[in-house]
Amino acid sequence: MLGVQVIAESLNRPQSDDTLRRARAGDLQAFEQLHRGLVGRVYALCLRMTADPARAQDHTQETFVRAWRALGTYRGETGISAWLRRIAINVVLGDRRTQGRRIQERSLDGPHAVEYPTHAPAPGSGIDLERAVSGLPARAREVFVLHDVEGYRHEEIAELLGVSAGTSKSQLHRARKLLREALR
Repeated sequence: MLGVQVIAESLNRPQSDDTLRRARAGDLQAFEQLHRGLVGRVYALCLRMTADPARAQDHTQETFVRAWRALGTYRGETGISAWLRRIAINVVLGDRRTQGRRIQERSLDGPHAVEYPTHAPAPGSGIDLERAVSGLPARAREVFVLHDVEGYRHEEIAELLGVSAGTSKSQLHRARKLLREALR
């Protein structure tokens, strides 16, 4: 049983210290090894936060582009996976802010208010958790993913999203309530 645990741990650590050291020194092949080992995790996070596979792919690519550019500044205080997750979160939130500005500009140009789609599943549709999470309103989904999936504290989420900790808590409560309703 111990051998299985060692194998599982090695699979969870896709990069060796040597690979990371070489990547930090500018070795593209070493960085590609890191990418192959971590791209699935980064994509999953981006998908959970955006609920849009195409945007999640774009954000994943942007995350690795930014990581390549900043790899020389990586100090190793956290694991490379945690460092990449933070970059991915910043990419997703930055895009959301940009989209918010575009939507606001469009709504100011025209007489119609912007309406956000609601994704209410049909009763008895057998929805799964991932689909239920993707159907949450954007801010509630972000808070839910950051808190319940990624383990951030409300104070950290508040800082990332530019809201108060109380707003983060209320958005999490809203997300959980909507998830309970969707999963019934």
